[in-house]
Formats: sequence, C-alpha cells, structure tokens
Amino acid sequence: MTHYIRSSDFLFASWRLLSPLPLGKWLFGIVFGIAVPYSGTLGARVQQLGGGKAVIVLHDRRRLRNHLGSIHAMALANFCEMGSGLALLSKLATNQRGILTGFTISYAKKARGSLSLECDLSAINLPEKGAVLIPVEAKDSSGDVVVRAEANWLVGLRSDGK
Repeated sequence: MTHYIRSSDFLFASWRLLSPLPLGKWLFGIVFGIAVPYSGTLGARVQQLGGGKAVIVLHDRRRLRNHLGSIHAMALANFCEMGSGLALLSKLATNQRGILTGFTISYAKKARGSLSLECDLSAINLPEKGAVLIPVEAKDSSGDVVVRAEANWLVGLRSDGK
C-alpha cells in the first residue's frame, strides 16, 4: 500500500522533530533544501515555524551578492516568497494546498549583512478556497526595511481527496 505524503507534511514533521535539538534548525535547513531545492540554495535559516508564522534569517554571503556588493534582487525575492509560503503552509488545513499565482516586490535600500523576515498570518482567517494576499518585509540588522513584497497565493482543496 502506497501512502501519499505532502511535502509540507514532511517539512512540518521534520521541523517539530529537529528544531528543539542542538543544531536542529541547521539540520532542518538541509531537509528544506532537499524538499525545495531552488529555495534551499539561499541557505536561509528558519528560526520559528507554525500556526501561520514563519521567522527566517538570511546571512549575507558572496554567492548571494550582485555586482554592487549587496544581496541580489532575486535572492531577496526568493527569500520573501519562502517566508510567505512557509507561513501559509503552516496555517493550511490538511485538506488544503496553496500555489503562488503572483508576486510584486519593491526594494527600499541595498541589502547587506544579515536579514530577518517575519511573516505572521496567525490573525488572518484563510478561505477554504480563494486568493490570499500576503505582505512580507525583510529587515537588516539595523531594523531598516530593505525589501517589501506581496505574494498572491491561491488556496484550494487537495485534489487527491486526502
């Protein structure tokens, strides 16, 4: 008998298992990179996850930089999309799924050093089916906003009946 496991089920089970352990958040980053290879290339570290909230840190590294010596615009977009997606997936019911349908972003200042992103949907009532607009901001270590984004997600029921 084959059992279907949503990748988000696997991710959240991994988070619950690994996050309390020493080096557990680092290990979760490895698991996340396997489950979501493109976003895993960022090397962002999830600090908190669950109940519609995601807190993520992105450390400035040479491989993320552009020719201006700051974090590349598309790395920042990926970071914001990752935060909105993890927050949303952590709030969805087991019979729901979400897919990104649109994304807008604006850059407020050059992104240098460590960045933090907190996406909190805990107070939002999600529809069973329909569009959800999720605002996201990433801040530098001074607390200045470096990027603002809005991720448009379409929430629907899983087609596998589970």
